[in-house]
Amino acid sequence: MSRQVVRSSKFRHVFGQPAKADQCYEDVRVSQTTWDSGFCAVNPKFMALICEASGGGAFLVLPLTKTGRVDKNVPTVCGHTAPVLDIAWCPHNDNVIASGSEDCMVMIWEIPDGGLTLPLREPVVTLEGHTKRVGIVAWHPTAQNVLLSAGCDNVILVWDVGTGSAVLTLGPDIHPDTIYSVEWNRDGALLCTSCRDKRVRVIDPRKGTVLAEKERPHEGTRPVRAVFVSDGKILTTGFSRMSERQVALWDMQKLEEPLSLQELDTSSGVLLPFFDPDTNIVYLCGKGDSSIRYFEITAEAPFLHYLSMFSSKESQRGMGYMPKRGLEVNKCEIARFYKLHERKCEPIAMTVPRKEAMSRLEEELRQLRATVQEQQKRLDELEEKITGK
Repeated sequence: MSRQVVRSSKFRHVFGQPAKADQCYEDVRVSQTTWDSGFCAVNPKFMALICEASGGGAFLVLPLTKTGRVDKNVPTVCGHTAPVLDIAWCPHNDNVIASGSEDCMVMIWEIPDGGLTLPLREPVVTLEGHTKRVGIVAWHPTAQNVLLSAGCDNVILVWDVGTGSAVLTLGPDIHPDTIYSVEWNRDGALLCTSCRDKRVRVIDPRKGTVLAEKERPHEGTRPVRAVFVSDGKILTTGFSRMSERQVALWDMQKLEEPLSLQELDTSSGVLLPFFDPDTNIVYLCGKGDSSIRYFEITAEAPFLHYLSMFSSKESQRGMGYMPKRGLEVNKCEIARFYKLHERKCEPIAMTVPRKEAMSRLEEELRQLRATVQEQQKRLDELEEKITGK
């Protein structure tokens, strides 16, 4: 008889733990805009989310510790004249946040320690250069004061925030249609983009040249997302020709065939990938879903291993991802998400069980099995007595 061998992994038992009610942010009005961004950004100091606003665009910034019911008159960042589409905290300064909006502007804001006491209408810097709405903003991971923005004018601009000027422009000759996603690699030397023309591109932003390009990584017509993962690989999420959601892993040097391609389900929400380079785990959060799937990426075939799925009852309107330095590592936390409901933001901690806890659970399981066997033996004896009579 052959025995099934379970792949050994430190993260096979990772589980999601939603926060208790008093640790959530209640009564927040999440934006109804139909744009495929996360609508939420978090860092070790603040939680920011794009909210509904009349007469313009606004987003809410709260200190991380200010949980519970949020006052309906809480001050917001409200300098945009049209709905805000994307927000991103600066990785080098926890008080600085960038926002992109339908008013074609990118604005940089400085949030005081302790949060806002009055509505914030005046940005520190306004970056003007796009001719259509700005749907993506992303800070450079290693260089200070460098910000990327992408608009529906099919242009990517890289800004020097200190001077307020665009230092690099990647025009419509590279992306002839709407840009769905833009991601820096870990050291900020390369960009990975996905576009409505059904191509994923790897770009050297300094030279403005396309280093690699993959046409139709997924056969479907719905939006594709692409992120850099470890060892020169790219992970994409998209849809098959039959509208089934897919996740694929590609080698940047050999884009002809995927290293791994997995079909997930038939939901219609776009999958937002979040990659953790320390654990090589990628988390997939679908807009409109009520679950978070996570996979482990390894150097050996089949490269992409499904680990597990966190499920809850309510669907998510958006998702924020906490940087590693904001996690409680003494509680074995390896990731934390901030799930946006219609009127609530709920933190979800991803935890690796301690070895002692796993040993205790295994011992409980062993005892439970022994009890079941004993009860079954007793049941068999009673049945023999009854049938014997």
